[in-house]
Amino acid sequence: MEPITGKVWKYGDDVNTDVIFAGKYTYTLTDPDEMAKVALEDLDPEFAPNVHKNDVIVAGSNFGCGSSREQGATVLVYAGVGAVVAKSFSRLFFRNAINAGLPLVQSEEAVAALEKGHEVTVDVENGQVITPSGTFGFPPLPAAVIGIFEDGGLIPHTRKALGIE
Repeated sequence: MEPITGKVWKYGDDVNTDVIFAGKYTYTLTDPDEMAKVALEDLDPEFAPNVHKNDVIVAGSNFGCGSSREQGATVLVYAGVGAVVAKSFSRLFFRNAINAGLPLVQSEEAVAALEKGHEVTVDVENGQVITPSGTFGFPPLPAAVIGIFEDGGLIPHTRKALGIE
């Protein structure tokens, strides 16, 4: 998997799934392009219109807490987010993100070193977050998980493995 390089969007602790993708859209928006237009709208109205492919969200503790709705992770993929680097993640969000093909990295040091607008590179295979002020390591992700990311999520990965692409 190629390293992910993009601009940082930085947020604090306890960014919940309802802030990432508001519950009011759960049953009204199903088109990925339309969903991407409302990503993080209540937290940061500048995010959806200005995010670029492979930009990286950097956040504090407990990112993705709240409901178990999958849209919290999928909407970030639809918006083009390349990875999320946080101090910690909600376990449900962590699983939903893997299923959606969204790399997550836990690194308190990288979070402390990064600010909004910085350029960052996340190398999940080699376990590195490369920031303007240094490189921070994390345990490289397992090959099985990287395969899910490379295939665009768990469903495409499974279809590929079963030969039903």
